[in-house]
Amino acid sequence: MRTGNRIEGLKARSFASRSVQALVAAGLLGLAPLAASSAAAPDVPAVRVDPATSAAVIELVPVQPTAEVTGSSLTEAPSPSAPQEAALGRGNASYYAAKFQGRRTASGERFDNDDLTAAHRTLPFGSLVRVTNPANGKSVVVRINDRGPFSAGRTIDVSRAAAVELGMIARGHAAVELALIAD
Repeated sequence: MRTGNRIEGLKARSFASRSVQALVAAGLLGLAPLAASSAAAPDVPAVRVDPATSAAVIELVPVQPTAEVTGSSLTEAPSPSAPQEAALGRGNASYYAAKFQGRRTASGERFDNDDLTAAHRTLPFGSLVRVTNPANGKSVVVRINDRGPFSAGRTIDVSRAAAVELGMIARGHAAVELALIAD
C-alpha cells in the first residue's frame, strides 16, 4: 500500500479531469501510445488506469506508412548488365592449323576450327576468355578446351573462327590482351 501520495479535494478532480481530457485528445489525434491500442497487442487485455492515482504519460508514436515497403528490393544489388572480367595481361596469339581439325584436345573433345575455342597452358578447361586485338579493337570470347601453345613466345592458340573475328588470319599471329570472364 502506498501512503503519503494522496491528492485531496479539488486538486484531485482537476488533475484527474485534465488527465482524462489529455488522453481523449491524444486518442482523437492518433497520439495515444501504441501499446494501449488493441491493434498493437490484440491478445493482451487492456489495462485500466485510475487517473486519480496515476500520472498520465503520453507517448508520441510516429504514424505508420500505409504502403508496404519491402526490404529485399533495397538490399539486393542490381544485376550486372555485363559479365565481370579480370585482366590476365598481354601476350601473343596464334591460331590452329587446319591439320588439327577433328583431333582430340587435352579436354577430350574433338577440335573444331569453326568453334570459338582456344588453348592455354594454365587456365581451367571451360574458362571463358575475352581475347582483344588492340591493333584493330576487335575482340572475341573463346572457351578454353586445350593445352598449349607449345611455341615459344605464344600465350594463347585460338581456333580459325576466333582468328577471323580478331582479324589475324593474314599475319597468322597478333599481339592480344586477355581477360578472364567470371561465371
